[in-house]
Amino acid sequence: MENLRIVLVEPAGALNVGAAARVMQNMGLQNLVLVSPRCDWQGPQARLLAVRGTILLEQARVVSSLAEAVAGCQRVLGTAGRLDGGDRPVLGPAAGLAWVLAAPQGAVVFGREDRGLSNAELRHCQQLLTIPTDPAYPSLNLAQAVAICGYQARQLTIANPDPGDRGSQGASDLLHCAPVETMADFYQELEALLLAAGYLYPHTAFRRMEKLRQLGDRLAPTVEEASLLRGIVRQLTWAVRHSSGAERRGEGTQN
Repeated sequence: MENLRIVLVEPAGALNVGAAARVMQNMGLQNLVLVSPRCDWQGPQARLLAVRGTILLEQARVVSSLAEAVAGCQRVLGTAGRLDGGDRPVLGPAAGLAWVLAAPQGAVVFGREDRGLSNAELRHCQQLLTIPTDPAYPSLNLAQAVAICGYQARQLTIANPDPGDRGSQGASDLLHCAPVETMADFYQELEALLLAAGYLYPHTAFRRMEKLRQLGDRLAPTVEEASLLRGIVRQLTWAVRHSSGAERRGEGTQN
């Protein structure tokens, strides 16, 4: 499953990274990305638990940000240890992995062992996944969570070898979708424009932009369409700034 990245954000335990690499090798997952690891991920402890998965440790890509880790992906699934996603949908393993595997390039993102993913990091994820556990002890070990998701991905791949059968939107359609980094840039530019225009206010911008992101994710614009949207936003941004400058000059003349 080269089209699926397993992304670990700031893992602190070398044993966890090694165990995750082992189960990835068991399930046929070959693409491991580490975001600013806080441990010796190629050291003796990691290798001890990786066993034959040491090749994944040696080939793992290390990056400094989550944005870099998911660049080029059409779908990004973030894991969360909570059932309340607010306004965002929260999927189980079967639905979540089917959704991400339908993309030509997808990623499953796992957060830190002690506190998971931050709200800012979750904004890089179009969908959220949670693994249902007993409420009396809901916390899962990082490597265990990777194992459950890896197993689910393996079962889906065996049952449906054609990626187009694993989601509502076929892989051929998703191939032309704008990657997440392009849409992230668009949302950043759109937020700045809406703040400047007075449609958004700083204290409510986060929640309103979340709704706009969900709308954009459902529409899944192509690269060309995303470029068109960014062009519109940039032109409107110029117009707002030009209008504001003209008004200030006019006020100065009257005074």
